[in-house]
Amino acid sequence: MTTSMIVPVIDVQSNNFKELWPAMLLAIKTSSFIAVDTELSGLGSRKALLAESIEDRYKAICHAARTRSILSLGIACYKKIENKPDDTYLVQVYNLTLLCAEEYIIEPQSVQFLVQHGFDFNKQYAQGIPYYKGNDKGGDVHGQNIRTLFVELLRARRPLVVHNGLIDMVFLYQCFYAHLPERLGTFTADLCEMFPAGVYDTKYATEYELRFSSSYLEYAYKKCKLDNCKLVTAGGSSPILFLEFCNYSGHLCSYVDYRPCFEESSQDGPQDVCLRFSAYGWCPNGSSCPMSHNTDLIIRQDEKTKENKRKRRKKRKQKAGVQDKDCLSPNKKPCLEDGSSEPKEEELATGTCPIAEAEPVNDQPQVEEECPADTQMSIDEGNGGNGVCEPQSTPAEGADEINPPGGKTTAQAKKAESGTHRAGFDAFMTGYIFSFACTLNHSPNQPSSETETRLPECLNKLYLSGKSVPLQIVKSTFSKSSKAHTHKMEVVWRKS
Repeated sequence: MTTSMIVPVIDVQSNNFKELWPAMLLAIKTSSFIAVDTELSGLGSRKALLAESIEDRYKAICHAARTRSILSLGIACYKKIENKPDDTYLVQVYNLTLLCAEEYIIEPQSVQFLVQHGFDFNKQYAQGIPYYKGNDKGGDVHGQNIRTLFVELLRARRPLVVHNGLIDMVFLYQCFYAHLPERLGTFTADLCEMFPAGVYDTKYATEYELRFSSSYLEYAYKKCKLDNCKLVTAGGSSPILFLEFCNYSGHLCSYVDYRPCFEESSQDGPQDVCLRFSAYGWCPNGSSCPMSHNTDLIIRQDEKTKENKRKRRKKRKQKAGVQDKDCLSPNKKPCLEDGSSEPKEEELATGTCPIAEAEPVNDQPQVEEECPADTQMSIDEGNGGNGVCEPQSTPAEGADEINPPGGKTTAQAKKAESGTHRAGFDAFMTGYIFSFACTLNHSPNQPSSETETRLPECLNKLYLSGKSVPLQIVKSTFSKSSKAHTHKMEVVWRKS
């Protein structure tokens, strides 16, 4: 039983942005939903970001967005393929390296974290795609630039998927759209109109729909992969998630970072799990922590704990026989079924965790359906684990070697080994969690193309750390849209 595959992530910089523009536009316009993720230069006061008042939290995030910047943007476009079995998606992933053209703060701990995970600041300053923050300036609304790309994303009217996404949404608004409104109610009213197909937060879905033991991004992604694999092994009529990727040929191969996703990471190293990392996906000691940060090991232990609890419950029931359960000691507390996250929420509420999960800086007409011919892309026919007609939970031909398609050189293969935390791949993981949750929630009587209606309980709800209720993205009768947004929407929908 394997879950190995290779995910092609296209690196987009200033030197190839215009060349890749048609492909990115087509991927956005033909997608069923779009997942995004950001890497940031910092967040400011973590304590303020966890304020009891949500309005105060919003103000703190706004201050961070106005003084910091987005360093890279990940966009993962998932397109539902209707003539394929079960839930099959064509996935195209882009990692855009950006450079804010204005002064901004960059925090040392953010630099350290990003460098440890393979972020190249030399490349960012040499080849980052420039942009200005706030309202449009001069020719920002015309031509091929990152702000125009964001406008095209809005015009596509597709569901937007984020993970722990309030901070991402605030930064995206300030950096690529317009000046942030002062009030949270105005901000959510703007978002409601900007994304008419809705916004989904996979951290909220993980906690309240999938109900995993932990909800940080890597854990949720790998747990979804594992559960999808179990569905394949079990057989039956349960729908299964399938993925397909484009096969990039010619000089485009030099733009692609092939991300190998192994069945499990190496079991070498410490076997004692770091409890803090296990709970939040983050540890203040980082790589110097003597305990294990192996997410696969954490998931295995959680699965084992869950199975042991199930066996103990079954054994107790058998032993009790016909005994009345009311005879139990009144002081005996029930066993929490899934390793309850209540202690985690208490810690978040008291601000002892930096922000909520594994992202210290983000915590921290009918268009043709094929890939554009002029960008030398075609659907992969099973090369290198990119899985046409193969669920990603089963091995594809050549997957044991984990060799990327297109005959990559040693230098290119080495590139795939460094930097596991990147905006592009994080966006892919976010989209995978959402697509798997939609697959689980699939109803035989429901049109399979209506992806956006499959998680109605998660529609327009953003996760809030330390809170039992999410932030609702709604337009209240007491909140009007901002003037900057109203003006911007005239530009956005003018050419629709």
